[in-house]
Amino acid sequence: MAVIFVIAGLAEIGGGYLIWLWLREGKPFGFGVIGGMVLIAYGIIITFQTFPTFGRVYAAYGGVFVVLAVLWGWGVDKKTPDVYDWAGALICIIGVSVMLWAPRS
Repeated sequence: MAVIFVIAGLAEIGGGYLIWLWLREGKPFGFGVIGGMVLIAYGIIITFQTFPTFGRVYAAYGGVFVVLAVLWGWGVDKKTPDVYDWAGALICIIGVSVMLWAPRS
């Protein structure tokens, strides 16, 4: 479960980043094409989750995405997260945990 979320997150962020580089930073058109293909792969990867409901999977994935985006910004963009970035990411992970593992009847 967590591995699929991480792989999907890296695909979504990586694909979006390539398109960002193409459109915002003047990189060649190929960056956009590859970015689009990576985003298509993301859309496929996320469906490998075993949870039965689309909405819950995507809501839970959203929290993981936030943490990955903070880490991507730190590692790739070299923007050190501040205490508010980490606090927000922690709040998202707590929310994801409630959604995924709350006792339900």
